[in-house]
Amino acid sequence: MGPGVLMLLLSWVITLYTLWQMVEMHEMVPGKRFDRYHELGQYAFGEKLGLWIVVPQQLVVEIGVCIVYMVTGGESLMKFHDLVCSGCHKIRLSFWILIFSSIHFVLAQLPNFNSIWGVSLAAAVMSLSYSTIAWSVPAARGPNDGVSYDYLHTTTANSVFGIFNALGQIAFAYAGHNVVLEIQATIPSTPEKPSKVAMWRGVIVAYLVVAICYFPVALVGYWAFGNAVTDNILLDLDHPRWLIAIANLMVVVHVIGSYQIYAMPVFDMLETVLVKKLYLPPGITLRLITRSVYVALTCFVAIALPFFSALLGFFGGFAFAPTTYFLPCIMWLVIQKPRRFSMSWIINWVCIFLGVLLMLVSSMGGLRSLIVSSSDHHFFS
Repeated sequence: MGPGVLMLLLSWVITLYTLWQMVEMHEMVPGKRFDRYHELGQYAFGEKLGLWIVVPQQLVVEIGVCIVYMVTGGESLMKFHDLVCSGCHKIRLSFWILIFSSIHFVLAQLPNFNSIWGVSLAAAVMSLSYSTIAWSVPAARGPNDGVSYDYLHTTTANSVFGIFNALGQIAFAYAGHNVVLEIQATIPSTPEKPSKVAMWRGVIVAYLVVAICYFPVALVGYWAFGNAVTDNILLDLDHPRWLIAIANLMVVVHVIGSYQIYAMPVFDMLETVLVKKLYLPPGITLRLITRSVYVALTCFVAIALPFFSALLGFFGGFAFAPTTYFLPCIMWLVIQKPRRFSMSWIINWVCIFLGVLLMLVSSMGGLRSLIVSSSDHHFFS
């Protein structure tokens, strides 16, 4: 348990530091605001190279999050149904993912970040609420009978790759870097009151909420279930039935809002390319078709690969580690040019080394988990 707690704390500290860097770099050039991640990348690496470095990674992150949220929403809807109607006919997960996706065909038509603030606020409140239920219920009940904290008896390969996959899941928890500049762009800024002041306060509050949500769930969940704990603790709980049902509905509301937050930059990129490169007329028709196709594609992949744990590990390592752990540090070194062997220089290089290592091992762990999970899975079942 010790190494796991250490990784949780270390990831929290590193990603808070790199998020501070991005908030600071938003208005580092007088009179200019970098409102998109790729704009900051272009300033650091050049017009073309910056796009190729940042945009593919950012797209993988945002699309990956949307796919995972499709699976999560479907699983939580299914759990809610099974709790409130235990005698009813069981409905396959694929259908619940379809039901969850139908909500997004409507919400995806909201034009921008400002228009989804209500959904985002509801998502944040729900996240704190269901996380509290997720750790308080097992805390009140106590450990399972015969709970074991020993390492599971399995092959060395399974153990090693399981650890790698778990590291990717931890990385997945810290995804705000991919939309922080877009969010900061909505905050008014003047020389007397730069946006970074208000944004940093918001980041501190958000990271305290993250700590309150994730740390108790991880620690209490392991204490209550031991090595039998699963990836989504709410799916392990059944009593009190009404409270767990409400918690799963809260998860649904949370991932509805979060899906839209991470889909909005993708919508912006797609529509910009279609208008500027293919000269399609902007408007409601373009928005309806583009966004509906995107929602349908993420739903399709979620139904084909509904493996929550494996998807978390793979996307956490392959995409989140670069954009969250070390890409902000590289841009900081390129733009700010701290003195060699100064404290800032050393901290950034340590973060880069740990981030690259995390990307490599957790990508391997997540990919192996996907392969193992899909080996006996009947697609679209």
